[in-house]
Amino acid sequence: MIIKPVKLIQGQLQLPGDKSISHRAAMIAALARGTSRLRDFSPSEDCAATLSCLQQLGVTVIHDHQVVVIKSTGTLKAPSESLDCGNSGSTMRLLAGMLAGQAFTATLTGDESLRTRPMGRIMEPLKMMGAGVESEAALAPLIITGRSPLAAIRYELPVASAQVKSCILLAALNAEGRTEVVEKKPTRDHTERMLQWFGVPLHITSASDSSAARIAIEGPAQFDARDVCIPGDISSAAFFIAAAVLLSGSNLVMENVGLNPSRSQFLAVLRSLGADIEIGNIRDEYNEPVGTVQVRSGLVPASNSEARHLSGAMIPALIDELPLLAVLGTQIEGGIEIHDAGELRVKETDRIAATVANLRAMGAKVEEYDDGLKVGGPIRLHGATVDSRGDHRIAMAFAVAALIAEGETEIQDADCVAVSFPGFFDLLNSAVKR
Repeated sequence: MIIKPVKLIQGQLQLPGDKSISHRAAMIAALARGTSRLRDFSPSEDCAATLSCLQQLGVTVIHDHQVVVIKSTGTLKAPSESLDCGNSGSTMRLLAGMLAGQAFTATLTGDESLRTRPMGRIMEPLKMMGAGVESEAALAPLIITGRSPLAAIRYELPVASAQVKSCILLAALNAEGRTEVVEKKPTRDHTERMLQWFGVPLHITSASDSSAARIAIEGPAQFDARDVCIPGDISSAAFFIAAAVLLSGSNLVMENVGLNPSRSQFLAVLRSLGADIEIGNIRDEYNEPVGTVQVRSGLVPASNSEARHLSGAMIPALIDELPLLAVLGTQIEGGIEIHDAGELRVKETDRIAATVANLRAMGAKVEEYDDGLKVGGPIRLHGATVDSRGDHRIAMAFAVAALIAEGETEIQDADCVAVSFPGFFDLLNSAVKR
């Protein structure tokens, strides 16, 4: 993909359905009894992989325009072949939890990238619950031999991970007794919200200065189908928000965007850096907060020094947007410094290394750390050939960088954006003014 600099970005955009919520809605609907209609389901390749795997497990999946219809008896069937999760870590880790409580054996596999990502973090709790999980070097393929019922456990997350938490909670639906997950750092809570929407009772204790958050579920649990309307993906919106902030004269409106507090830290960071972001029409829909986001261009010249240092408890809520924030850092007085983000090294690619290499290719001054990076700013970026390394978020972050760079930029393997946002470049092209 060749991208040239533009003057501004403006208009009213409709974002695709949230990928994280779509995964969870489909899986929980597959465990419910009856027919669920999921409106504005994500068009991403990752979510298509989830639907394909559910079909192999005996769930009826019907596509009706922008609605995905899920019909299930509440029980799954043994698949006749391996379940291909594609590039989706969410699909593999969450399905593993579902399969742990089934009375059959199934194999989860994926593409070359997914087969390099760590799975030991879900294997440990699932084995504690009584499921059989086999793999080589704690990597996919995973062979899961389910047990019904599973044993209830109390598990403290060693790494802040919504996927690991969700895996355990989905397994707990088929466990005997009270399963409790303890998290020291809060992570996105879409699974808890979706389970509650489907009528599954949860016991949630919020984190405080002296104690961690606790999420408990009594199993085994049975529940009925429900309809869901999925909000616009805030992680997809982030790229357009960043472009509007960086391009003078921009004015962008996005309606029906998900504003879950565990996902909207990106907006808070930009506001603290002086971005003009207005949020309105906030309401709850299907147990998720939704609203309208309006962005106008500009950052205050003297940025908040504390806001430029990203670390600690805020990192899990920013994890998908950190490469994009690094791009923004090149335009901020004093730049941006990121720590405690070692999780970026085990995503679809090593996102720290990819971000550093591509920013340097575009003329930025960057220091690389084991757990993050430091970007100097402000600096005028120049066009270059950048390598997405097959990672959708790297490709989209550097598409934003290309809009403000001098000269044209070539993004290699740009088609990888289809993993989360197939229409990204078309929507971007519709909103920019040259």
